[in-house]
Amino acid sequence: MSTHPVMQRLAEKLNRTDLPPFGPGDTVRVQVRIKEGDKERLQAFEGVVIARKNGPQGSFTVRKMSFGQGVERIFPFNSKVIDKVERVRSAKVRRARLFYLRGLRGKAARLKEIERS
Repeated sequence: MSTHPVMQRLAEKLNRTDLPPFGPGDTVRVQVRIKEGDKERLQAFEGVVIARKNGPQGSFTVRKMSFGQGVERIFPFNSKVIDKVERVRSAKVRRARLFYLRGLRGKAARLKEIERS
Protein backbone atom coordinates (compact mmCIF):
# COMPACT_ATOMS: atom_id res chain seq x y z
CA MET A 1 0.00 0.00 0.00
CA SER A 2 1.71 3.17 -1.17
CA THR A 3 0.40 6.55 -0.13
CA HIS A 4 0.33 9.63 -2.24
CA PRO A 5 3.55 11.69 -1.95
CA VAL A 6 1.66 14.84 -0.93
CA MET A 7 -0.20 12.95 1.82
CA GLN A 8 3.06 11.38 2.95
CA ARG A 9 4.76 14.79 3.24
CA LEU A 10 1.79 16.16 5.16
CA ALA A 11 1.84 13.19 7.56
CA GLU A 12 5.58 13.65 8.17
CA LYS A 13 5.05 17.32 8.93
CA LEU A 14 2.34 16.51 11.51
CA ASN A 15 4.36 13.77 13.26
CA ARG A 16 5.55 14.59 16.78
CA THR A 17 9.25 14.60 17.49
CA ASP A 18 9.10 15.57 21.19
CA LEU A 19 8.21 12.12 22.58
CA PRO A 20 11.00 10.22 24.38
CA PRO A 21 11.97 6.70 23.30
CA PHE A 22 9.90 4.15 25.23
CA GLY A 23 8.53 0.69 24.69
CA PRO A 24 6.55 -2.13 26.28
CA GLY A 25 7.33 -2.60 29.96
CA ASP A 26 8.27 1.04 30.50
CA THR A 27 6.31 3.01 33.07
CA VAL A 28 5.38 6.37 31.57
CA ARG A 29 3.66 9.49 32.88
CA VAL A 30 1.47 11.03 30.18
CA GLN A 31 0.39 14.63 30.81
CA VAL A 32 -3.11 14.80 29.29
CA ARG A 33 -4.89 18.06 28.48
CA ILE A 34 -8.37 18.06 30.05
CA LYS A 35 -10.87 20.67 28.90
CA GLU A 36 -13.54 21.60 31.45
CA GLY A 37 -15.89 24.26 30.17
CA ASP A 38 -13.69 27.10 28.97
CA LYS A 39 -10.72 26.11 31.16
CA GLU A 40 -7.93 23.69 30.33
CA ARG A 41 -5.74 21.78 32.77
CA LEU A 42 -3.16 18.98 32.77
CA GLN A 43 -3.78 15.62 34.36
CA ALA A 44 -1.17 12.86 34.68
CA PHE A 45 -1.94 9.30 33.59
CA GLU A 46 0.87 7.06 34.86
CA GLY A 47 1.08 3.38 34.04
CA VAL A 48 2.87 0.60 32.19
CA VAL A 49 3.05 0.59 28.40
CA ILE A 50 1.53 -2.77 27.47
CA ALA A 51 1.40 -2.32 23.69
CA ARG A 52 2.75 -0.07 20.99
CA LYS A 53 1.61 0.25 17.38
CA ASN A 54 4.06 1.90 15.04
CA GLY A 55 3.31 3.43 11.67
CA PRO A 56 1.88 6.68 10.37
CA GLN A 57 -1.08 6.61 12.78
CA GLY A 58 0.75 4.80 15.59
CA SER A 59 -0.47 4.57 19.16
CA PHE A 60 0.49 3.15 22.53
CA THR A 61 -1.60 1.58 25.30
CA VAL A 62 -0.97 2.49 28.95
CA ARG A 63 -2.40 0.41 31.83
CA LYS A 64 -2.66 1.48 35.45
CA MET A 65 -4.46 0.32 38.55
CA SER A 66 -6.93 2.77 40.03
CA PHE A 67 -8.63 1.82 43.31
CA GLY A 68 -8.12 -1.88 42.57
CA GLN A 69 -9.57 -1.55 39.07
CA GLY A 70 -7.43 -1.87 35.93
CA VAL A 71 -7.68 1.15 33.63
CA GLU A 72 -6.26 1.17 30.11
CA ARG A 73 -6.01 4.12 27.80
CA ILE A 74 -4.88 4.20 24.18
CA PHE A 75 -2.99 7.32 23.11
CA PRO A 76 -2.29 8.09 19.43
CA PHE A 77 1.28 9.39 19.07
CA ASN A 78 0.18 12.55 17.28
CA SER A 79 -2.76 13.31 19.57
CA LYS A 80 -3.35 16.94 20.56
CA VAL A 81 -4.48 15.89 24.07
CA ILE A 82 -0.95 14.70 24.95
CA ASP A 83 1.06 17.55 26.43
CA LYS A 84 4.16 15.48 27.17
CA VAL A 85 5.29 11.95 27.92
CA GLU A 86 8.03 11.15 30.43
CA ARG A 87 9.54 7.74 31.05
CA VAL A 88 9.54 7.04 34.80
CA ARG A 89 11.19 3.59 34.83
CA SER A 90 11.99 0.71 32.52
CA ALA A 91 11.45 -3.00 32.99
CA LYS A 92 12.89 -6.10 31.39
CA VAL A 93 10.25 -7.76 29.21
CA ARG A 94 10.56 -10.55 26.69
CA ARG A 95 7.63 -9.76 24.45
CA ALA A 96 6.13 -6.83 22.57
CA ARG A 97 2.57 -7.10 23.89
CA LEU A 98 2.04 -7.41 27.65
CA PHE A 99 -1.64 -8.32 27.64
CA TYR A 100 -0.93 -11.08 30.17
CA LEU A 101 -0.69 -8.34 32.82
CA ARG A 102 -4.48 -7.99 32.60
CA GLY A 103 -4.89 -11.32 34.39
CA LEU A 104 -2.34 -10.63 37.13
CA ARG A 105 -2.91 -8.84 40.44
CA GLY A 106 -0.67 -7.32 43.10
CA LYS A 107 2.90 -8.56 43.35
CA ALA A 108 2.41 -11.00 40.47
CA ALA A 109 1.92 -8.04 38.13
CA ARG A 110 5.33 -6.53 38.96
CA LEU A 111 7.99 -6.27 36.27
CA LYS A 112 11.75 -6.58 36.83
CA GLU A 113 13.19 -3.06 36.72
CA ILE A 114 16.29 -2.26 34.66
CA GLU A 115 18.46 0.84 34.60
CA ARG A 116 18.21 2.65 31.27
CA SER A 117 19.74 5.96 30.38
